[in-house]
Amino acid sequence: MSANSRLTIAAHTLTWIGLYQRRGHEVATSEQIAESVNTNPVVIRRLLGELRKAGLAESRRGAGAGWMLARDLAEITLLDVHQAVEPGPLFALHRAAPNAECVVGHGIGPALTAVYDDVEAALRRELARTTLEDVLRDVLKPA
Repeated sequence: MSANSRLTIAAHTLTWIGLYQRRGHEVATSEQIAESVNTNPVVIRRLLGELRKAGLAESRRGAGAGWMLARDLAEITLLDVHQAVEPGPLFALHRAAPNAECVVGHGIGPALTAVYDDVEAALRRELARTTLEDVLRDVLKPA
């Protein structure tokens, strides 16, 4: 099982657009962003579509087409980004119900649900405390 990188790529994308705009550019293309992320522009366009639906990014069509932030970096938290690209729960229980006749099969769901709920609440609190402005500030810190 590999870790999901959608939150990281979405945060990278929005932070890059924010910095690009601060440097005097109005819109960014998915090709430009993809070069920074080192992925295919199609991946960026799909992700930006989700970010647009969540009110975090806007797009312009036609001449001068591209992407821009819908809100300032200081107003976008990592929780906002997470909810835009990973709206479901962090952890899932079994796809098929375990054997209810088995003591472990019967009790595993409630036992893990309590832990998962606590972990998810802690993660959401931490993500809500960090804005993309914070991320950009850390990115730009001298090494």
